[in-house]
Order: sequence, then structure tokens, then C-alpha cells
Amino acid sequence: MDRIIIEVGSTNTKIDIYNGNTIERLEEITIPFKKHYFEKKQLNQNDVNTLINKILELKSDYKNIYVCGTSIFRVLPNEEKELFLEDFKSKTGIDFNIISDEKETELTVIGATRFLKQKACVFVCGGGSTSVSFFDNKITQSENSPFGVMDVMNKFQDLANNYASTPLEEVIAYIERKIKIPNDTADVLILTGGAHIRFVENSGIKYEKNNLYFDPAAPILQDSETRIKETKRYFEEISLDEIRSKVDNPDWWYATRAMCACVLVVLKHIKAKYIIPTNIAMVYGLVDDNNK
Repeated sequence: MDRIIIEVGSTNTKIDIYNGNTIERLEEITIPFKKHYFEKKQLNQNDVNTLINKILELKSDYKNIYVCGTSIFRVLPNEEKELFLEDFKSKTGIDFNIISDEKETELTVIGATRFLKQKACVFVCGGGSTSVSFFDNKITQSENSPFGVMDVMNKFQDLANNYASTPLEEVIAYIERKIKIPNDTADVLILTGGAHIRFVENSGIKYEKNNLYFDPAAPILQDSETRIKETKRYFEEISLDEIRSKVDNPDWWYATRAMCACVLVVLKHIKAKYIIPTNIAMVYGLVDDNNK
């Protein structure tokens, strides 16, 4: 039986279908839970209703649905958390599972490294949290930070403009003070937790085929020099308005410059030679975990 797995983040909600063999992304929608939470210091009911309505829509076609949440849902005050969980269950008939940051890291690293034969660093870059882990046949080191791209956007709102006015170097300096990174190095940096392939393929920055290893969910790569130069160009020369006018989900592009700056911080710290953008999220680890 097909299983729907829904990962609800601070900004992006990923909807995947697992048929027992393969995982396919059905849809990805933007629900800015964290942005609106900071504005009112509570969950926005319209955001909650958007999620619930999407669940009810899916229930008309699918019976086996698993829903989990990360980031902002972990830090809700206990009373608000309990009310949300009860309301969600009563309206959908489905449990909302809040995943710890440690478990999110573990599950994402499992998915990102399932075909990998060499040491790598896995960066989970989310709206409200980030994690940096080193993998060498197993997770050897890991650091989680309650800080994500939406926090960067709260500091530098101009990054969502057509062209950024804040210099990339200033954004990087700010992020360096916020993200925890283990003291280690790796040649390969794998980007997860967001639609990194979508970003690369639609932003106009340069990339090439991944010839380091085979993974159908990781078909492209960039060398470090290219990524650094292209990020600078994305801040200063590439029109965000032009990109948004051509894509199906323009709201998703809001924090992409913040994401790019976060990547450069990790890249610089671990001295990676290659960056592997992926769309890999927790779903790959969840499937593997449930099949054990």
C-alpha cells in the first residue's frame, strides 16, 4: 500500500509517496510557520488550517499517512504544543509527530549517505534549525543549532529583494557566530533538508553532473570554487524577481540567498572540495528506519 509521508518544517512542507520500493516527491508547499510565529509569538491559525486542509485533501485519496514536524514545533510552549497536537488529531484523525533535532539529523544523514563509500559532511539547512554532521561509515560527529535561514532573513530582510544590498561577506560573518560546526574536514559536502537541486537548476548558477558517486537523488555537483563565485553572483547579479516570475512556487525563493550564505560558512569551515546539492530530507531515513 502506498504511504504518504509529510514533513512539516518552519517554512517548507514536503509531501512524499513511498510505494514500498521508491520515494517520489508529490508536492512541496510553503507555509511560513516560523515567520508568522515570530510576528505574533504563537502559531498562526491560518497556517495551521492550510496544513490541516492539505491533510484532509490527501485523505480522500490515501489511507496511510504519516505526519511529522521539526524546528518551530519543538520549541512551542508545552500548553500551546498540547493544544495544537489535540486540534490537529481531532480534525485530521492523524497523529502529528514532533521529531527531535538529534533524530532529524540521524534520519537525514541515513538518507544522504546510503550510497556513499567515502567520508562526507552532511549539512541539514532548515528554516529554523541547522545541523552539520560528519559521516564515515557512521556518524562520527554532529552539531545542531536552533538557527536557520529564517533567522538570517529576520536580520537581513533585503536578501529577498530583487538584488541583495547587504554584502555577502557581512551575512557570512553573522552566520559564523550562530552555526555550530564540528572541528573536522571532508572533501564532500552534501546539502540536505531543502530543495537544493531545485535551487541550483532554476537559479542560473553553474553546476555539473555528479561523477563522484551514484545516487538518483543526488545527480549534480559543484566544485567549491564554482559555488563561491556563483553565490557572489547570485547576491549581486542574478535577478530574484525574474526567477520568481518563471517558477511555480515563487514564495519558496524568499530565503534562498540566506541558504546560500549558510552553505558557504560550512564549506569554508570544513574545507570541502565538492558540494552535492540534493532534495534529500528525513523521508529517506524514515523509510529505512521503519523497514528495519
